[in-house]
Amino acid sequence: MQKSDYYKDVREHLKAIDERGKLVRVKKRINKDTELMPLVRWQFRGLQERQRKAFLFENVTDVKGKNYSMPVSVGTLAATTEIYSIGLKCEPDQIHERWTRAQLHPIEPVEVRSGPTQEMIWQGDDLLNGHGLDMLPVPISTPGFDNAPYLTSANWITKDPDTDIYNIGNYRSQIKAPNRNGGLFLGQHMGQHWQKCRARGIPLEAAIVIGVIPAIAYAATSKLPYDFDEYRLAGGLAGEPIEVVQCRTVELKVPATAEIVIEGKISTEWIEPEGPFGEYPGYMGHRGVAPFMDVTCITHRRDAIYTALMSQFPPSESSKIKHTGTEKVIYKYLRFDSGNSAVLDVALHDEVSGSGQAYCVIKMKKANSGDVWRALNASAGYVGSYAKICIAVDEDIDIWDPAMINWAICFNVRPDQDVVIARGKSPGLDPSAYPPGVPTHVSRMASSSALLIDATRPWPYTPVSLPRKDLMENAKEIWEELGFPELTPRMPWFGYSLGAWTPEDEEEAESALRGEHFVTGEKAKSRRVKP
Repeated sequence: MQKSDYYKDVREHLKAIDERGKLVRVKKRINKDTELMPLVRWQFRGLQERQRKAFLFENVTDVKGKNYSMPVSVGTLAATTEIYSIGLKCEPDQIHERWTRAQLHPIEPVEVRSGPTQEMIWQGDDLLNGHGLDMLPVPISTPGFDNAPYLTSANWITKDPDTDIYNIGNYRSQIKAPNRNGGLFLGQHMGQHWQKCRARGIPLEAAIVIGVIPAIAYAATSKLPYDFDEYRLAGGLAGEPIEVVQCRTVELKVPATAEIVIEGKISTEWIEPEGPFGEYPGYMGHRGVAPFMDVTCITHRRDAIYTALMSQFPPSESSKIKHTGTEKVIYKYLRFDSGNSAVLDVALHDEVSGSGQAYCVIKMKKANSGDVWRALNASAGYVGSYAKICIAVDEDIDIWDPAMINWAICFNVRPDQDVVIARGKSPGLDPSAYPPGVPTHVSRMASSSALLIDATRPWPYTPVSLPRKDLMENAKEIWEELGFPELTPRMPWFGYSLGAWTPEDEEEAESALRGEHFVTGEKAKSRRVKP
């Protein structure tokens, strides 16, 4: 990728989505509090993935009749795998390679003197006179259940007070006042920054960037080691350095072409109630207590576009963006960092586990059971992973097809030998880990466990019982000649050997195809034995 190839800002990205026919522009007046998210939600509950699109709402109002100058985009980052791949300027089947390369070859950001993200600057009394958080058209994500609008595509930027290494994380943020918002980040890397500042008796400086190029948004939602600067990963994904500019009121650098930047300081002396909010497991998140940020400045482009991320019940845009990046991070960890060359790929299933992290499937070229159990234990123990169900399967299994995974579990697993429970995992937002009403600090102390399943075949099996590949291909030609409905082949769509198949077995099958099965019958007759 040449330096000039990647998107400079959200505008270029939206244009690319539009040119691919994946953007819906809604000019009708839409209420952000009662209509916007339900409208987008329908495509996740009523359409196949290939039919989903990104949305740009150009005429936004709220329940009080206020009109907003900023349009609202939803689904532009990850409504589908195809839209996600547009964000990386690659094809869907190239996402895996792009992520692996970015982690192995990250690129440092570069500071510039100015950027369009600071065309408009609001601070002091401005924040309380119509130019605070209330000027942003923040939708209510789960109307009827959420207790406020929440920033969802909120990319929080902080840095370690000891090392100055940056962290970018996507965490929800409750709008509480024109100059105050919450942040659910304790237990994350940003939470470690907060704890270090708390030990020093100082607030944590932070910036929230909204409306960023996809490479930054994708990096922010991945689960990287603590000391891996997400700016460097974003540069690797983009194939060029991320341009950053100095904030106006805090000592942080933010993307120079972001649509909106919210600067502020987070108290380490006080925390306050936060939630409930519709979360990725498909249930309302608990009401608890969490830190809050006092806003010191808001900067934005003159004609800013507000970006929202659809989360809540899976599948969602949030589940797609999180699982797509995280599964590539875990793949690198298992294969390269852990040195397990038997690992071929990793799939995290967003449709059954929200962010996808709860259900992890590992494709393996099985050499021995030791490789399998190393991979399973490593996937469950990976820092930042909430993998609850970890399954290892053979290389011929489609790890994105639940039916094939279940097939492997049903006929490859000996429950007394191939299933292990690993204890001591972080519960994350798992609603089975603690009941509603448990104080936040107590819930964080709860622990969960992971179910590890070796669903690889314990020994060579007989062939898959489907017609041979050449015969299926011939039948497909006849199918199409007859004008039958278009086929969407699912693996396996033909039979193949799994090792337990002798030359005699193969010859008898060939004899049947020549119409010489009576020969096989005579051979059987000659081998009669008494019972």
